[in-house]
Amino acid sequence: MDIKPIRTDEDHQHALVKISRLMERAPAEGSPEGDRLDILATLVESYEATRHPIGLPDPIAAISARMADKGLSADDLDALLGRRGRTADLLAGRRAPTVPTLRVLSRALDLPAEILLQPYRRPIAAE
Repeated sequence: MDIKPIRTDEDHQHALVKISRLMERAPAEGSPEGDRLDILATLVESYEATRHPIGLPDPIAAISARMADKGLSADDLDALLGRRGRTADLLAGRRAPTVPTLRVLSRALDLPAEILLQPYRRPIAAE
């Protein structure tokens, strides 16, 4: 097997070409070509994670997107949060979420707490 570590962007491009060619042949899992594809994909994934990491989304944007995905309105979340207008205040950046609010949002929207615990980029009014 002529697989080597990916250290440069040029190595990365060569690996992507090899992966593309292998995928066109659709090798069987566990075959020599299938194993080669798995190894190359793992190397590319590791290189990309190191060289081009993808950060976490903005928490307000993540909440809005997940609400849209699930077909939820602000009123739906207000019902879960137990207070009318809380979702609108949160999405507008007028109110910082409390820990209990973060727990509810994480469960209801299936969002990792790591996303919700980030600093909010919009100015939050003092409570």
